[in-house]
Amino acid sequence: MTARTTPRTARRRTRQRIALAALLPLALLTALTGCAESAANDGAETGTLRIGVIGSKAQLTGPVGYLHHRDELLPRLAELGFDDIEVFPFPNGPDLNQALVGGSLDVASYGDTPALVARGSGLETRLIAQAQVGNDASIVVRDDGPRSIEELEGERVSVQTGSYIHRYLLGALRDAGVEPAEVPHIYTADTEAPLERGDVAAAAMPQVNAEVFVAKGYRIIDHLAEDHPDYAGTSATVSTESFLDENPDFAAAWQEWQDEGVRLAREDFASYQDFAVTLSDFPEELVRATTLEEHLPDGPFPERGLELLAGTKEFLVEEDFIAEDFDLEDWLVRTEGN
Repeated sequence: MTARTTPRTARRRTRQRIALAALLPLALLTALTGCAESAANDGAETGTLRIGVIGSKAQLTGPVGYLHHRDELLPRLAELGFDDIEVFPFPNGPDLNQALVGGSLDVASYGDTPALVARGSGLETRLIAQAQVGNDASIVVRDDGPRSIEELEGERVSVQTGSYIHRYLLGALRDAGVEPAEVPHIYTADTEAPLERGDVAAAAMPQVNAEVFVAKGYRIIDHLAEDHPDYAGTSATVSTESFLDENPDFAAAWQEWQDEGVRLAREDFASYQDFAVTLSDFPEELVRATTLEEHLPDGPFPERGLELLAGTKEFLVEEDFIAEDFDLEDWLVRTEGN
């Protein structure tokens, strides 16, 4: 006799899958570490700084990416012994975590949720800076789909799991007292077909993606910025403790570079938006509309950013995504003046 899977059981299994997805299985990690050491040594020998980002393009994003776009990053890197930079794109945070813990990357730039899950799962990482504060998202449905978040009770709602959008979705559903039948993992780029077929009743996605769907006739039934502003994500710049031990001046230097990138962006924000347009294949007008000056951080750890980070960590602990709670202050790399 087949055991019945209840929504609560499905949600528990989903939590377990997400938490595990943030890490490599121990046996596989052990096998990969030896291979990754070769790649890490290659990077060290050539003086190349290896950075992982989320997206489809091998381009550094955020204020430091803007500095690099202006050809002002490499001269600063040279002062620390790096003569080049290589950027590796990943589809999702858990995938990036695997590369970071395996030694194939020096720095990770991604959402706060996978970064927190990784730290709470025992990965020896440190948070260098928050590159963006207020990452937005929405829940999207077909035009003939559910009219409100309450109507998602017992439905399948997809999301790119392990991301800040996933944290927003689960928080919004919990606030509404809604138990979905399932929260399947579907990459945002692959969402339209299952949504159109009715395989899922709704999908949570970054705001710029949501705006693209709206232009195609879909509807937004919940908007993070308007309905759940305290669930906004932040962008995290993370490195391993071993890398920072080997490069003791790196964190302070990165924080200075970010501050300079923010200063330049605010000085000519239209140019910063021009840079943001190059980072994706979205329509220019949508990128400009969703790239907001208010999302730029004041310092590496802005007050609002830390508030959002603390709220996200608390949620992840309550929902059992973080295996072991930790003190945020112990995770941050505080330098003089920060």
